[in-house]
Amino acid sequence: MARFLSGPLASAARHSLLLGAPAPAAGGMEPRASCLPFLLFLLLGTSGFFQSYAVEVDVKDASNATCLYAKWMMRFLIKYETNSSDYKNTTLHLSSSVTHNGSVCGNDTQAALLAVQFGEGHSWSINFTKTNETYQGDFITFTYNTNDTAVFPDAKRKGPITIVVKDIMHPVQLNNVFVCHTTDFFEAENVTQIFWNVTVQAFVQNGTISKKESRCRADTPTSAPTVPPTIANVTTASTTTLSPAPTTAPKPVENPDTGNYSLKSGNKTCFLATVGLQLNVSRDKPLLININPKTTSADGTCGNTTATLKLNDGNSTLISFTFVVKNASASVQKFYLKEVNVTLLNRLNGSVISNADNNNFSKWDAYLGSSYMCRKEQTLEINEDFQVHTFNLWIQPFLVKANKFSTAQECSLDDDSILIPIVVGAALAGLIAIIVVAYIIGRRKSYAGYQTL
Repeated sequence: MARFLSGPLASAARHSLLLGAPAPAAGGMEPRASCLPFLLFLLLGTSGFFQSYAVEVDVKDASNATCLYAKWMMRFLIKYETNSSDYKNTTLHLSSSVTHNGSVCGNDTQAALLAVQFGEGHSWSINFTKTNETYQGDFITFTYNTNDTAVFPDAKRKGPITIVVKDIMHPVQLNNVFVCHTTDFFEAENVTQIFWNVTVQAFVQNGTISKKESRCRADTPTSAPTVPPTIANVTTASTTTLSPAPTTAPKPVENPDTGNYSLKSGNKTCFLATVGLQLNVSRDKPLLININPKTTSADGTCGNTTATLKLNDGNSTLISFTFVVKNASASVQKFYLKEVNVTLLNRLNGSVISNADNNNFSKWDAYLGSSYMCRKEQTLEINEDFQVHTFNLWIQPFLVKANKFSTAQECSLDDDSILIPIVVGAALAGLIAIIVVAYIIGRRKSYAGYQTL
């Protein structure tokens, strides 16, 4: 366990271990606004292949009172281009040596800023804004450095790469601490940021961290019991001819239950989805995972041209769907499914088991202002190892009115009208065949009778 306490004092900064041993002073760090931050980092390591560290930050003002407090765990999934022009996925963890620079307490006119740096040139920060009654996260900035050869051994692009994500944290009452143990994630520009066990309070009043908690929606207990998703092995029939032995046939996996999900922008519903989801994983040992609506929480973002629905089933399966708007013609706009991301997590420690992403879809298109419906089973190919099966799909990512689905455009699989001419044509063809056969048989009998005479 390593602890670091540091902060700018006038024009210089002094760093000391909590054990009390002083360290040499470091100059050149200027205070920002009226806040002189002191940061406390608590790094808890866990052994094993998936290594995680919890970071605890206590930012103090000029009077040595806590003004910003946070404790959380996070990791990053990054897809990068290699020297051979293909793409690889890598995981970036927080290291045991975390530093800081530039965290700010914030006030009525200035945003609070929480910033950490770790590893070989990687950094992460979030700023918080406030109103008279609430505070919330605003933007998350993440910079990763592909010069870190331990994480990016064969990266084609070298140097720091920065992405900025709009935080979708809901407003929290001032003097309340925000708590969310459930895993959450943000996706942008080939990077998935994963967070869990989050505790944070910005604009702390009177230097005392509040005992009043504001829980995230995913942490809110429900009346339904928490159960793991349905998992069953996919088996194939044996072709050997050994002596038969009494065996029990594997129970087929039932279709998943249909869940109802929605997103809000302010007080208005901006995204509606009804769907049953089943994940088919063929890596190592094939298995099917039914997404359980009773244990699945929904989050995401709404926009004028892009919308994302993120589903989290019991901190074990994360699936996100991203929709975009395109111009079908000069005056007609349509939306369609552009990207699907799937992440499997270790339920015990939140470590990533596997991740897959496909951002080249062009499915589920419908006119803007309408919804898309497909009751029949559909399959989304993420890659050679992952497939997502959908059932009873009804979705509207844009222009939701009065919390209801607009008129639906149905998929061709649901269009029974094309079956009518097929059935009629088949019946007529069958009738004609019967008449022809009867005519031929009748002719043969007549001919045979004339020969006897």
